[in-house]
Amino acid sequence: MKLVVAMTGATGAPIGVRLLEALGELGVETHLVVSRWARITLAQETPYTLREVEALASVCHSPDDQGAPVSSGSFRTDGMAVVPCSMKTLASIRTGQGEGLIGRAADVMLKERRRLVLVARETPLSAVHLENMLDLTRMGAVIMPPVPAFYNQPDGIADIVEHLVVRVLDQFGLELPTARRWQGFKAATAPRPARRDRHGPTGEPCRPASPVARLEHPTAL
Repeated sequence: MKLVVAMTGATGAPIGVRLLEALGELGVETHLVVSRWARITLAQETPYTLREVEALASVCHSPDDQGAPVSSGSFRTDGMAVVPCSMKTLASIRTGQGEGLIGRAADVMLKERRRLVLVARETPLSAVHLENMLDLTRMGAVIMPPVPAFYNQPDGIADIVEHLVVRVLDQFGLELPTARRWQGFKAATAPRPARRDRHGPTGEPCRPASPVARLEHPTAL
């Protein structure tokens, strides 16, 4: 499988980083595009450098490179996820401006009828936001706000991020072993399996270096 992953300037960078990690674990070829504002958000919300995040992807493209392979429909991919997706990016995709490589790659997904998942991050939502989301849904995109689930009794932000990534992967038919899915009320009271060890971009265990682990501490927000 081959997927395009884009990160924009909206808050939620740890979700994008964990998605890249998970796709790497599943052996998926990833083409990463990080917008200029996403780089600022990445530095604010995670301890990772841009180089470390890019190391998680199979191929990296400049957000200004309109000649990149993913800008053409003839370059075969299985879909695209924009995680997180700012309202500016969402509006640009809806109007088909093709501004920058992220907008162009998303436009390719729509015209080629490929899966496009937009993890739209904003609250509260204005009428303009809602209309843009509705139009994109009618065009075939999947609007997926990063809404946390509590039925799986998350231990902290790391578990919330993990569940959000699981749900994004579901849209592409990918299964993550860490998924804790709803199995009914009886199953919800059963003991949970031990959480697996996480590893950072270098392969070493994540201490405070993990973006989601860092967010466990309230002062990191």
